[in-house]
Amino acid sequence: MLSFGVTFQANPPVSQVVGWTKLAEEQGYDYAWIWDSHVLWQEVYPIFTLMAEATGRIKIGPCVSNPITRDPTVTASVLATLNEISGGRMVLGMGRGDSARRVIGKTPVTVERLEWACRLIRDLAAGREVDYDGTKTQLKWSLGHEVEIWVAAYGPKALRAAGRVADGLIMQLADPYIVEWSLPYVREGAEEAGRRFEDIQVQAAAPGYVTVDLAHARDQVRWFPALVSNHVVDLVNRYKTVELPQALTDYIKARDHYDYAEHGQVGAEHASFVTDEVVDRFCVIGTAEECAAKLRELESLGVTQFNNYNMGEDPAEQMRIFGKEIIPAFR
Repeated sequence: MLSFGVTFQANPPVSQVVGWTKLAEEQGYDYAWIWDSHVLWQEVYPIFTLMAEATGRIKIGPCVSNPITRDPTVTASVLATLNEISGGRMVLGMGRGDSARRVIGKTPVTVERLEWACRLIRDLAAGREVDYDGTKTQLKWSLGHEVEIWVAAYGPKALRAAGRVADGLIMQLADPYIVEWSLPYVREGAEEAGRRFEDIQVQAAAPGYVTVDLAHARDQVRWFPALVSNHVVDLVNRYKTVELPQALTDYIKARDHYDYAEHGQVGAEHASFVTDEVVDRFCVIGTAEECAAKLRELESLGVTQFNNYNMGEDPAEQMRIFGKEIIPAFR
């Protein structure tokens, strides 16, 4: 069964994000995520506390954090604490650190460091003793809740790492072709670690926007393929182009700059290079019937969660539309 998540940016006021989380739970969403980029938006962990207090079922977490903005021992401690507050509902999305690092002039961490951090955080948050760079470390006060860890990945190396350590993979796009290209690498990583690929959840994280006005929908979500282009540029610098799908790499040829001051913003000037065709591939837009049809296609390929980057105009109304016209069709 396809589950549904929704992602918010932590813009003031905090009460708005908390209210949206309550609405998401009422509308049948299973997960409420916040982008974790502490300079661009507000710090997420105090907000998670209020989200947890205001809800009773929905899972909550960052989409995504990274291993260096906060030391992994801090992340583990926060999650263990929030799991007491929420009754074990905290989840963790982890990546190498794109906007959170680049906006302060730093580079993302290595895949190896990401994989190490995921292993350490999982054990430490659950109360198990870990070897932290040669020092035995344990949160003896942890209540023992296991943290569901999702890893964001695009390239073969990161996808294999997700297969080795993740409970779930975050694919930050909704292009069926690219999803299908990516999953065999996750399977390879799972098999390397003696894990079952079938036990790993797969998330398509992308904007969804329901309307009969397709041109308007495209205007609301064109920022997203521009955001994805940051990761694609990084991949092209690491791999031979022939090792990557053309459907992922060709569209960045027209990109000439990216302004993190407009990261994830509707109407961002740097997104002008993104064509309608790319918008339609990467996002879930159109009528409710068209959106549901694309989600069914993604589900048929192995996607288990659609995480709606709900950052266009009137997020509350879009959540209500999904809650009324789309989510019930997958229950």
